[in-house]
Amino acid sequence: MIGLNDSLLRACLPREQGGKGLRVRVALLDPDSDALARRAAEIGESAESLAGGVRLTEARLRELAEVGDVGVWRYRMLPTWRLIRADGTMFVGAFDAGWEGHESALYKVMEMPHGPLYRGFRRMFEEVIDGAERTI
Repeated sequence: MIGLNDSLLRACLPREQGGKGLRVRVALLDPDSDALARRAAEIGESAESLAGGVRLTEARLRELAEVGDVGVWRYRMLPTWRLIRADGTMFVGAFDAGWEGHESALYKVMEMPHGPLYRGFRRMFEEVIDGAERTI
C-alpha cells in the first residue's frame, strides 16, 4: 500500500517533505522458504509467481527506505495473521487455504488497558520479527 508511487500514505513518511516521519516495519514471507511454496499452493498460485511478488514488494520498500524509516524482515513460517497497525489501533485479518490475505475481513482491535487481543497480536508480531532475517 505505501510502496506505490501514488499512495496517499507515502507522503506521511519523509520528514523532509512535511510528513510525520512515521516508522514502518514489514514482515514478508521469505521467498525461498518451504512456507512460501505451501502458501502458493493454498491459493492456487505458482511458487515462482508468489516469490516474485514478494521480491518486488521488497524492492519497492527498499526504494521507500531511502526517504523514510522503513524496516523489512523475512520470516519462514506459514502466515496465519495479517496485521496492520497504526499507533494504538490494529487491523487484523487471517490467511487461510483458499483465499488471499487481502480477501479476508479486517477486524479493528484497539489498545485497551486490559485488552488481550491487541497485546497478543503485538507480541506475536514482535516474536516473528525477532526470529526473522532483516533485509532492509
